[in-house]
Amino acid sequence: QVQLVESGGGLVQPGGSLRLSCAASGFTFSSAAMRWYRQAPGKERELVASIGSANGYTKYQDSVKGRFTISRDNARNTVYLQMNTLKPDDTAVYYCYVPMFDSWGQGTQVTVSS
Repeated sequence: QVQLVESGGGLVQPGGSLRLSCAASGFTFSSAAMRWYRQAPGKERELVASIGSANGYTKYQDSVKGRFTISRDNARNTVYLQMNTLKPDDTAVYYCYVPMFDSWGQGTQVTVSS
């Protein structure tokens, strides 16, 4: 049974940082590409960042390039999203997703506000 559990969200001031984690289980993590999505109130869910399995190739939405970094630790079955220089527009629920199994985590709330 595929399971994804996000953590690390919270309230942060503009310009601050957070690191999100997504712990995966129920599949061979090292063989799966992983993605982070986000959904702000009243908006559609959007892809934020993705990371490949074998070569760790990464890709980012234009609005987060240079501020966010996706990474993975295959020994810990965990994918991370380091978010720096956060802006109020980054406020959203952030979701972990594994395309191979079309499976989502429950989401973690990130609020950027002074």
